[in-house]
Parts: sequence; structure tokens; C-alpha cells
Amino acid sequence: GYAAANAYLDALAQERRTRGQVATSLAWGPWGGGGLVTSEGEEQLGRRGLPVMEPDNALTALAQALAGDETCLAVADVAWDRFSPAFTALRPSPLLGDIPEVAHLPATATADAGGAGERTTENGRPELVDRLQGLDAPEAHTVLLDVVRTHAAAVLGHGDPSAIPVATAFRDLGFDSLTAVELRNRLAQETGLQLPATLVFDYPDAQGLAGHLVDAILERETTHGAPRSQQTGADDEPIAIVGMSCRLPGDVRSPDQLWQLVSAGADGITGFPSDRGWEDAPSGGRDTDLGFAHAGGFLHDAGHFDPEFFGISPREALAMDPQQRLLLETSWEVFERAGIDPMSVRGTRTGVFAGGCSQGYGAGALAQGEEGVSGQLLTGTATSVLSGRVSYAFGLEGPAVTVDTACSSSLVALHLAAQSLRSGECEMALVGGVTVMAGPSGFVEFSRQGGLAADGRCKSFSDDADGTGWGEGVGVLLVERLSEARRKGHQVLAVVSGSAVNQDGASNGLTAP
Repeated sequence: GYAAANAYLDALAQERRTRGQVATSLAWGPWGGGGLVTSEGEEQLGRRGLPVMEPDNALTALAQALAGDETCLAVADVAWDRFSPAFTALRPSPLLGDIPEVAHLPATATADAGGAGERTTENGRPELVDRLQGLDAPEAHTVLLDVVRTHAAAVLGHGDPSAIPVATAFRDLGFDSLTAVELRNRLAQETGLQLPATLVFDYPDAQGLAGHLVDAILERETTHGAPRSQQTGADDEPIAIVGMSCRLPGDVRSPDQLWQLVSAGADGITGFPSDRGWEDAPSGGRDTDLGFAHAGGFLHDAGHFDPEFFGISPREALAMDPQQRLLLETSWEVFERAGIDPMSVRGTRTGVFAGGCSQGYGAGALAQGEEGVSGQLLTGTATSVLSGRVSYAFGLEGPAVTVDTACSSSLVALHLAAQSLRSGECEMALVGGVTVMAGPSGFVEFSRQGGLAADGRCKSFSDDADGTGWGEGVGVLLVERLSEARRKGHQVLAVVSGSAVNQDGASNGLTAP
């Protein structure tokens, strides 16, 4: 609320200036002599690099501001050698980069910001590491726990480490982003480790943080002091993308055509496909009852398929979800585009990692027990068969995994494929994602929630954004370890250096990104 009120004052001043009226908005740093800042607060602010201003000095600054012609000003007494390193620890800040006092700070300012210099022995290692030599893990944890509590107490202004309970969350003890960075800096200097600015949030209490430091120090010592990021081996080898294939809205049938569509600024959004029986879906604007624009990004030829090419009977092909058919076609194409004979991969440890989910294909036929597809719908519509069908058709003997994590399915599939390649579980992998909508239920449900764009088009980051737009498509990558791609002479289109997966937990909504 406090920040919102001040933002309003800035905006009000700017609006008045545009109308030719007088206005100046001053953002004040902390004042001394009472007010909102207690004596304990003064001490904490000083450690952060924001000492309180003497009232006389603040009043002088006020007079100077009123005599000037600036619309918005910030007035504060800042100790840049302490404030800037904490503020820019995670990434450079354009806000501070042009301030002369910051630009002229010595390179050692960040190291000194933690308030404790690194103590090393004659062999150049931190004293703490030598103290840990010969200790077992529980003993080392006890030492590190004391170190963490000592520095945490110092950051918060406590004279005794006992003021820091071992299992109480740092945020409940009063840590915020700046004090968290200060603690990180202190621990980095004490241990000699490269620690992230998010350290206190990743390990939110003293006990957990001490355990992490023990593991990190022991790992570093077992690798002879080289940071993990510098170790070269299968665990972190880059993954090369050596082939791509796709089918996308706008009649895109290859990566080259996708580039042409994007570079021309073309629009791939069209009306509903004419061959799916969606004509009776309610239509209209967002404000009508269940009405929505009959528009989206569609694969209008999703029903086209040559089953004989893959040795599939017409009856089985009819029971197959178009998503399975499209993955088969684009998997064949991705091998060809990589310069690999699709028939040559049979019997190899090639994995298939496909992102996708059930779109309801064949639901009516299954309920009515239609003779034409009876007995084939189970495998024709199972999501597990999205990947399994590809492995079966090409004779691939690596993992076959279908991933459904909603919008991130293909990304998670790529992450899993990279893990499998690095572990040696497979030697090459097909990675892709596919969506073909069998019915308009997604439009209906999102219309009920008021979440559909009125014209069927997403307008990300635009002032005109009014909801989501649905689309279809399929894309497949062929990936392998970079060293293998170079050894085999495969063209490297791109490199995946790293990836990670998490969930936001109890965030601002079940389906929020």
C-alpha cells in the first residue's frame, strides 16, 4: 500500500506537469530524529547502506528540490559502497549503473559489502575449510551451523548467535532481500564458495543452509577445488539440436516456412476447421452467453495421413488420434532433415519424449461402440501411445515418455531428454509436442471463465491484451550430446546448455504460469 501510494503521487505530479501545472514529487530516504524509524531500524538501515538523514540536511535538500524544475526526485543519504553491491548482486542494475558514485566504486566493494573479509591459510584455502578437514559430516554440520547463526545474528544486529533458532525461517526472523544478500556475501567470504543471491530463499532456515554449505564444500574438495560448473563430463555436457520438423498454423510445414511466416509478419489465425463438425458451437463476443469468436490457429489438414507408408491399416488409422499421426510424420521428417536415414535407427537406443494430452478424439465412437474402430480406440487415443507409437514404428529402444504439464509439456520433455542423454540412458532422442483439438470444449470452458480473446488472438504484453487464443501444432527436435554430434558430423542447429524444472506451489492461482 505504501509503495502504491507513492507511485500514485509520482503519477499525479507527472500528470499535472503535462497540463502545465506546478508539481514536484519527492521520494524521501529515512529521516533521523524520530518519525517512522526507530533506533533499531536506524542501525539496520545503516548496515544496508541507507543511514538516516539529519533533519537539517533533509530540509536543505527540500529547498534545493523546490528551487529546481524536476518532476520526481529521490532524496536520501546513501552509502553506495554498501548499498550498491547488495542491490546489484543478482544482476546489473541500469537504475544504479549511471550514478557516478557507483561507477567509481572499487572492484573490491562487492567483496567487502558482507562485512567480513575472507580468511585464508598459507595454502590459499579459507580457514574454515581447513577447520573442516578430518571431521565427519555431522561434525562439519555443527561447525557450519554455528557459522551460519553467527553471521545471521550479525546481519540482524544481534550480539549472540543464540538469537537465531536453527529451524525458524529466515523471513520470520526479519530477513528481507537486502539482508539476505548481505548474509550470502558473508558466507561466501567465509567459505570461499560461489553462492547465489537467492541462497537464503533456497535454504530458508539455519539448519538447512548449513547442510547445503557442508555438501557444497565437500563436493568442491572432492573435485580438487574446481567449481562444479567448470567440470567437463557427461553430467553437464551441452545437448545439440541436429534436426527440426513441424506443422503449424498458417499452412507451415517446415521450419523454413515458419521463418518465412514470421519474417513476413503473416497471421496464422483463421476460422474453425470445416471438417470437424464444430459449426454448432456458440458464437459471438466475450460478453454473450458462452459466445466466442470462431477463430484460432488450426491445422486444417490434420486429417490427412498415409497409413500405408507406416504399415498401418486404414481401420487402425481411423482410430488413431491425429496427434499420433502427426508425430509419426514429423518424426520421419526430422531424421531426414538431420541427414539420417529413418530406417537406420531401428534397434538403437534412441528415446522419444513427447509433450501432449488427450483432446477427446474418438470419445463419441468409444461411447457408441462403433464397429469401424472397435478394438483400436484404446491404443489409438491413449496419451502414453503418443511416444510409444513412434518408438514402435521406428524400432527405437530408448525411453518412450509422454509428458503432460500443460503449456510447458514440450519444454519439460526436452529437459527429460537432456537428462537421459547425459546419463547415457539413450544416445539420441526425439523431442516434441503436439496438439490437435478434437472438439471446441476448450473454447467453451475458457469462454465461461472470460479468458478468451475476443478475436482469437493472444496479444502478450500489449495494452490490448484481452485473453488467450487457442492453437494447434506439432514440432519435433532431434537431439544428441554435442560431442556425439561433432563426432558424427551432424549439423548443429542450436545447443541446450542447461535446463531445470520446478512448480510454483501455492502461487496466485492453480493455472497461473
